[in-house]
Amino acid sequence: MHHDTALINMLAIGLGLAFVFGALANRLRLSPLVGYLVAGIIVGPFTPGFVADQELANQLAEIGVMLLMFGVGLHFSIKDLMAVKSIAIPGAIGQTAVATLLGWGVASLMGWPTLHGLIFGFSLATASTVVLLRAMEERRLLEATRGKIAVGWLIVEDLACVLALVMMPVLAGVFGPDAQNQQHSLGSVLTSIGWTFVQLGLFVAVMLVVGRRLIPWLLERIASTGSRELFTLCVLAIALGVAFGAAALFGVSFALGAFFAGMMLNESELSNKAAHDSLPLRDAFAVLFFVSVGMLFNPMILVEHPWQVLATVAIIMFGKSLAAFFIVRAFGHSKSTALTISASLAQIGEFAFIIAGLGVALKILPATGLSLVLAGALVSIMLNPLVFRLLDRWQARHPIASESPGEPEAPPGPSLDLHDHAIVIGYGRVGSHLAQLLQRRGVPLLVIDDNREHVERAHAAGIPGIRGSAAADRVLAEAHPERAKIAILAIPQPLEAGETLAKLRAINPNLTLLARAHSDAEVKHLLEHGADGTVMAERELAHSLAEMVMATPPYRTLHHVPGH
Repeated sequence: MHHDTALINMLAIGLGLAFVFGALANRLRLSPLVGYLVAGIIVGPFTPGFVADQELANQLAEIGVMLLMFGVGLHFSIKDLMAVKSIAIPGAIGQTAVATLLGWGVASLMGWPTLHGLIFGFSLATASTVVLLRAMEERRLLEATRGKIAVGWLIVEDLACVLALVMMPVLAGVFGPDAQNQQHSLGSVLTSIGWTFVQLGLFVAVMLVVGRRLIPWLLERIASTGSRELFTLCVLAIALGVAFGAAALFGVSFALGAFFAGMMLNESELSNKAAHDSLPLRDAFAVLFFVSVGMLFNPMILVEHPWQVLATVAIIMFGKSLAAFFIVRAFGHSKSTALTISASLAQIGEFAFIIAGLGVALKILPATGLSLVLAGALVSIMLNPLVFRLLDRWQARHPIASESPGEPEAPPGPSLDLHDHAIVIGYGRVGSHLAQLLQRRGVPLLVIDDNREHVERAHAAGIPGIRGSAAADRVLAEAHPERAKIAILAIPQPLEAGETLAKLRAINPNLTLLARAHSDAEVKHLLEHGADGTVMAERELAHSLAEMVMATPPYRTLHHVPGH
């Protein structure tokens, strides 16, 4: 029986190819974003073979943008920005201005109108959050001064992009091709901009007055039901519902509405759970967003406009990076810090695609501009790991230049200089209770967790903590497993736990390794990767409940039956 299967085709083939090429990119130590974009190019109209439905892809991409922006708002941290505001705010503004002007210059040489050139330049100014955080985590720099500056810098760039999402429809309405037959005075332009900000102000006021109270309250009520699926559904309904309401009632973009929904959810104590539960769907639609962006890329741009591609890559990797370097040096920071910030910003990603895609949709950026942005993103993301490897070699050869007396690079919290200690990996519900019990019994220990709030909580309890993935070599080295006696993996991810177990066993063959599991298959996997023992939560819970049952008066006299 025949059915219209365009949606199924898009999901099955798009996600399947994204997985294949994303895994290949990861294997090559590149960002998986490269693989997702390549998958989009393959299913796009500019390459032979299967061609996905572009209109359907755009709608799925819109959902991806909303969930991406929701995630940005959910992790938005004013505290991170305020810690480095003296350099991050002027630095990001200055670097964004330089990149925008350079892009406008290239666009002018191609004969584009001024507005098209400014949109093109602005889309080259913002680095990818995913790529930047991955590079910083691998080098254990997120808690260092230079890492905090890079994150704060990125927050300012993200805010600039959020503002651009508000202003671009206004600019298109006043200066776009559809407005050429209309007469616009200075007064009408200011009125249009003013009305946009009135609508934005009303939306922000409603979110601050109603959303700040209603959203956390609603989350707490749903969480109290104990239903995980209802909680996840509530989180997604808030993200998409606020985004839709923002567009329908206030004329604000879906993306901006989702961003504010995330910010309001961030006010709740359940924000971590909200982020965790919505992550799988956010990731899936984010992948579809990158695939849909890749579909818009015409590979012939590399043949037809080679010097424009080179100029775009040069702006991304040299123009704005040089601007960042000189700004950081002008604020008195070391050459090492300046080079680290420059390297971390020498690429573009998510917001570049959102801004360029919106520009094409509003007819204030030609399709060639989007292809150039995509080419610049692909090349810069692929070369960014090489840039960092060159930086690592330079810092290894110039250790004195890498030091700065005004920048404490030591990890925060209690000292990590321990001997004969226990390493607790994961400081969530299980790991935190375990660590507290060991601490009360006088066991020297430290914890590893990739969640900043978990690590801060460990520090507040007087427990040394390391932020990062335990599967990362630099993170493990900082925990000194060669001097430890035991490591307990309290994380619920068996694949990461298995990889970590194998690395710990290779570093210290005498280390006792214990792990947490949820099934017989996980127990087998963990034992095969070096665990000395595992605890299956469900089995231990059943044994504990059985002991409590047998301790009650009706059953105390019963004897154990052999074989049961």
